[in-house]
Amino acid sequence: MSILRVAAVQFAVTEDVDENLATCLRMTDRAAAEGARVVVLPEFCNHVSWYDDRAHARSKALTLDGPFVAALAAKAAEHGLHLMANVTLAREDGRTTGSNILFAPDGTILGVTDKQVLMGSERDHLDPAIAPSPVIDTAFGRVGLYSCMDGVINETPRMLAVGGAQVLLNSLNSFALDEASLHIPVRAVENRVWVVAANKVGPLVPERSIQMVAERVGVPAERLHGAGESQIVAPDGTVVAMAPRTGEAVVVADIDVDLADDKRRPDGTDVMSSRRPDIYGPILDAPRGRQRPAGADELLTAVVSPADGDDVLALLKDAIGTGAGLVVLPELADVDRDAIAAALAGTDTLVATSVAEGDAHLGLVLAADRVVLRQPTLHPCARTPWATAHGDGIAVVDLPWGRLAIIVGDDALYPETFRLAALQDVDVVAVPFTTQAGADLDPLLLERAAENRLNVAVASRRGEQGGGALFPLSADFTLWAPDRGPFSGIISRPDPVLATGPVEVATLRPAQAVNRFVSKGTDLVDGRPWELAQVLVAGR
Repeated sequence: MSILRVAAVQFAVTEDVDENLATCLRMTDRAAAEGARVVVLPEFCNHVSWYDDRAHARSKALTLDGPFVAALAAKAAEHGLHLMANVTLAREDGRTTGSNILFAPDGTILGVTDKQVLMGSERDHLDPAIAPSPVIDTAFGRVGLYSCMDGVINETPRMLAVGGAQVLLNSLNSFALDEASLHIPVRAVENRVWVVAANKVGPLVPERSIQMVAERVGVPAERLHGAGESQIVAPDGTVVAMAPRTGEAVVVADIDVDLADDKRRPDGTDVMSSRRPDIYGPILDAPRGRQRPAGADELLTAVVSPADGDDVLALLKDAIGTGAGLVVLPELADVDRDAIAAALAGTDTLVATSVAEGDAHLGLVLAADRVVLRQPTLHPCARTPWATAHGDGIAVVDLPWGRLAIIVGDDALYPETFRLAALQDVDVVAVPFTTQAGADLDPLLLERAAENRLNVAVASRRGEQGGGALFPLSADFTLWAPDRGPFSGIISRPDPVLATGPVEVATLRPAQAVNRFVSKGTDLVDGRPWELAQVLVAGR
């Protein structure tokens, strides 16, 4: 057991660099006074993250040998702690980067990593990373550093976790309410690591221009404030400490770093050693844009979540009776295929489930008169040790209402699996599943829908951890869209429809999978750091 007190610190930043340094030092003192041995400061703590142009951004950027960085180093040494600060750096090669600096307890710099995925206007003023971020060995464990938008999609935190990180330190500069509710905690549970995330409060745009920016982007000025809720998340997804949404704060927690070495699911599956780097190659392909046309505006979809003793065939008939175009059954639902065909007779409904076929756990999409799609599982699973024949990619089928894939069982837990589906322009994913843990549906599978812009329908037997769920894509997406409704503070979190009974029905929106731009120039799929992600394919 390796117990460590960590702190996530939140505060406001202005255009006054000296004032911001004083705030960084004062808040680090507060964290140290509470016994923290690792302190994380929010993103862009040297200057508010809005600039007139690239030259302005460059003029406010720091150097590693300058007084701002030296003062932070001295503060880390004063308290004998590890300090992570994110600032803009003026690089010698001409780039201006948003960079995380990790200071050792003696004030030396242990590592510097650059932001890989830039958000919106950051693309106008800053340059992205040109090299992967290393995992940093420290006295307390292996550490990875990333920033804000890097964590809204999976690749950057995933690279660090695959590289062996036990603790991820995340600096944020975000007004999005779904950072705290979804994108921060999911990176802990999907990788089975600790996450310490520090966000801003206060205006994220200079007071002199906040009204103009608000009008330009269609976001109320009061929403252009950091959303706070800095937090510390355990490897099982439990948020063990969280700051309020507004106001300066320091949140601390005592964490057992060694818990991040246990990568096992409740059924014993090791979600890191079971990865399939050999099939993840398309993640490294250069972006090509969406090639397929939009699907239908709506698709009525049902998921069947039986309890013990329920007649699954009867529930299937009830689901078909709703008029759903797609019905998803749990994995290994044990319903006779001829009986399914008979239930589908005279309808255009499709049924997704999975079966044992020899040494394969096989996902099937069935119509009344044929098998529409076959998909072997991709990853080994301790729950199905007999399934040793695995597929080598995602199969898809074009249907009148859109492009469909089926992802079976625990394949759904691997972020790479859904990314492969998104890269094939899938609109809807059917997931015959077994819910084992409280975080399986939210945040895990909810994030699979959010970060890939995929409609997802999950069916599972009902148990202590719940049953199935449907994740329809919002039609009110993209921060900068001129026709969007009033901004609610949510950027990329779909509204989940959790199964509350044996049959749950919701309307999915295949056509919305076309729109992947979360902000100006920031595509959730093509914006992945594809040039840096070799570790996801090579493995450890």
